[in-house]
Amino acid sequence: MAKRAFKYVGHSVARVDGLEKVTGQAKFVGDIAVPGMLYGKILRSTFPHARIRSIDALQAEALPGVVAVLTAADIGDLNPIYNGRPVIAMDKVRYIGEPVAAVAAEDLATAEEALGLIHVDYEELPATVGIEAAIKPGAPLVHDDKAGNIGTHEKVARGNVDEGFAQSDVIAEDHFTFPMVYHYAMEPHSAIAHVDENEITVWSSAQHPFQVRGDIAKVFKVPAAQVRIIINYLGGGYGSKSYTKFEPLVVALARKAQRPVRICNSVGESMVTVRRHGARVRIKTGVKNDGTIMAREAEIYLDTGGYDDNGPQVTARSATRVLGPYWIPNIHTNAYQVYTNTGSAGSYRAIGAPQVIYAGESQIEILAAKLGMDPAELRAKNLLKKGQELRPGLKGIDADLASSLKTLVRASHWKKSLKKKGAAVGMGCAVTNAGATPVSVALIRMQSDGVANIAAGSTEMGQGVRTTLTQIAAEELTLPMEQFRMLGADTKVTPYDSSTGSSRSTTLMGTAVQKAARDLKQQFIKIGAQTMAVKPNQVHVADGALVCGESRLTFKEAFERRFGKGSGGEMIGRGEAGPEITNNELPVFWEVGMGSAEVEIDRDTGAVKLKKFISVADVGKAIHPEHCIAQEEGAAMQGIGHTFFEQLIYDNGQLINPNLVDYRIPTFSEVPEEFHTVLVENGDGPGPFGVRGMAEGGILSVAPAVCNAIDRATGVRIRDLPLTPERVWRALRDAGK
Repeated sequence: MAKRAFKYVGHSVARVDGLEKVTGQAKFVGDIAVPGMLYGKILRSTFPHARIRSIDALQAEALPGVVAVLTAADIGDLNPIYNGRPVIAMDKVRYIGEPVAAVAAEDLATAEEALGLIHVDYEELPATVGIEAAIKPGAPLVHDDKAGNIGTHEKVARGNVDEGFAQSDVIAEDHFTFPMVYHYAMEPHSAIAHVDENEITVWSSAQHPFQVRGDIAKVFKVPAAQVRIIINYLGGGYGSKSYTKFEPLVVALARKAQRPVRICNSVGESMVTVRRHGARVRIKTGVKNDGTIMAREAEIYLDTGGYDDNGPQVTARSATRVLGPYWIPNIHTNAYQVYTNTGSAGSYRAIGAPQVIYAGESQIEILAAKLGMDPAELRAKNLLKKGQELRPGLKGIDADLASSLKTLVRASHWKKSLKKKGAAVGMGCAVTNAGATPVSVALIRMQSDGVANIAAGSTEMGQGVRTTLTQIAAEELTLPMEQFRMLGADTKVTPYDSSTGSSRSTTLMGTAVQKAARDLKQQFIKIGAQTMAVKPNQVHVADGALVCGESRLTFKEAFERRFGKGSGGEMIGRGEAGPEITNNELPVFWEVGMGSAEVEIDRDTGAVKLKKFISVADVGKAIHPEHCIAQEEGAAMQGIGHTFFEQLIYDNGQLINPNLVDYRIPTFSEVPEEFHTVLVENGDGPGPFGVRGMAEGGILSVAPAVCNAIDRATGVRIRDLPLTPERVWRALRDAGK
């Protein structure tokens, strides 16, 4: 059967929001001014761990231009805890930077001045900073109501690892560490809140508006219908704006001020609002002489900071993702969420995966070297096959992993590279259980002028979701993309979407939009069939018209048949995606990430240059190929960051690099000389046209591939990130001794 020709899907069309963004018309929270709006600033703790004896805000409140000062004394009537963190510090602070008070004033300068007039009396307590300190017996407790500093503990088990290791001919056991990392979305966290007797309205930079709505409703003890979250555009997210961050604090301040309030974080403030978990991983893997993996055991500790945020989910995912994309008959993994007196950690692209896949994929090449085996062949021998179970309780693999690995080997010229003496090449392979909660609802509302408004709650944060969803709708309705409009989420009028994250939007919201388009299409077909006096199955849609033989009725004409000329009217298509999309099994899909690296090492300085990086992304179907490649390479650039230099550094609980001078992110000089992404399109995903989510897999293989390349070239295995020149130089020097 010939492949269907698509007009919009599979083409790199112009972004529907492109003109708004390049002309500066696109509005972010920092661009919005609500009538009567005040400017807010947050007073933050100067101690990593302390009891709050008292807060004196009288001088600040007396300052001309100050309208309100918020402290814990103002939230006694609320449910003050969400995602494990308080609206504002209550009794105690648990990290430097935790909000202890907030000011609303007529201008920012006055708000800033007022912060200096608030006097907080602290009783300093012993601080616990770092995983090692937190898990020591007798360590100071971050949370007094817990028995220790361990939060969530996730286990994964199958078979018997002791027997698996006994049956193994070669065993490797290693320890790896992974740094705390800042997301650096270009737009820091921002929110505007307005509270009146009827409604709480919040304009936010949140990725998950409906989850924020739910949290605010619980905190302020009101029905969810009384909370309205409005999202325009986000200047990046990467998980930093997942879940609720400081929106309840802004609402509480607006409630006290009785006027709208806007607070926009600085970069330094966002750095202590959320980050990626630092990690310590012990991993042990056993193989037979022929390369068959027999057992894997892992112990993972994740530094979650002062509060939960999304730490429990990150911990749970890490215990699964450490297994890699392999069939391992005997597994036993333990993952622990560890509280420390540092800024809280939460979601970050491919949660819980970069830390553990770095460890697991480094160890695969350690074992390959011990066996004298090509690492690609070792991987190929053990890759999961379609339908095979990675871990108990999750659905089988739904992707062709062997096909992706063959594509990587071919595209990277892997075999040829290995023949070079001292070749500085390495690779990494991974799968992640993606898709998150599979609940999305969409509407398409066709107006009498022919404009179709897509109502979908997916957040546009630069990834191109508005364009992709428009492509899907245009393909189904055979209408030009110019006839569609899609705005941001508004929980008062936009149908429910569980979240924008976990690579889910194109697959799940895309399914809802596709169903809404098909629903609308069937309504038009019914009108056409009645008009043409034929059965509905005899009518098909082409170029925005209903066709049966020689008869043709445009959508506009069908609209007029339904409502009459010039009488207005509206036709609404509705679609939804729910758990049935994968027969109530999770994950919704498996996301695949594979890549290879070639590096150049300066042995005198320890500087490592990434010369070549090839990434393979199994997308099922590329709705917008350029977007797919940009997402994959953007993820790889973040991987380059945490591999080579990104790390948040704490000294006695104080973050000492809370700015973009001391905290370094990748620049154009770090882009590999050869940077290439290959899209695999097998059409076997659960979403529209066989799509499966992507955009997280590209971050996963960079660190292990680079470390594997260094080891292959020098015989030196580095187990701690980032690969600063000093760290590499010391490792080479010590190996030389």
